[in-house]
Amino acid sequence: MTVPVLRTDRLLLRGWTESDRAPFALMNANPEVMEHFPAPLDRAGSDAFVDRIEAHFADHGFGLWAVEADGEFLGFTGLAVPRFHVDWMDQREQPVVEVGWRLGRSAWGSGYATEAARAALDFAFDGLGRDEVVSFTVVENTRSRAVMERLGMRLLTTYDHPVEGGPSLPSVCYLLTRDEHVPWETR
Repeated sequence: MTVPVLRTDRLLLRGWTESDRAPFALMNANPEVMEHFPAPLDRAGSDAFVDRIEAHFADHGFGLWAVEADGEFLGFTGLAVPRFHVDWMDQREQPVVEVGWRLGRSAWGSGYATEAARAALDFAFDGLGRDEVVSFTVVENTRSRAVMERLGMRLLTTYDHPVEGGPSLPSVCYLLTRDEHVPWETR
């Protein structure tokens, strides 16, 4: 499958390459980057995540793009169908599609997450014809919540996010509809 390529003023969102795996594994092993996840990932867990990303693109035609700036791998941003189910999802457009991101610590504070997520949202609404997209994180993740709010998303609900083999995490879900979305080129 050919992964769609998205471009912004500063970023390239593209399919994953073998050379992305090592820097991605370093990023996923960083406790600061993984602060709001149950645990950092080891190399095998990080590689398995990339394998799931590639399978998601093959299955759905969209997914979590590798993000780069000036040829440097920064992390990912994109769209995904969640692998879990909670009750609030039953009242949403099916399948539920999430916009999400994870960038290396050196990329924080530069606006990259917001810029890349806007490109992914443009693709969701214009390329996929979505009527809505959600995003979720744990309650304490104020950095990701700020990105959601800069994207124009609004708080939809709070819920307990299921965690395999562990306690659920108090979480928030934000929503953006097609009517609320402002395309990248008009900003």
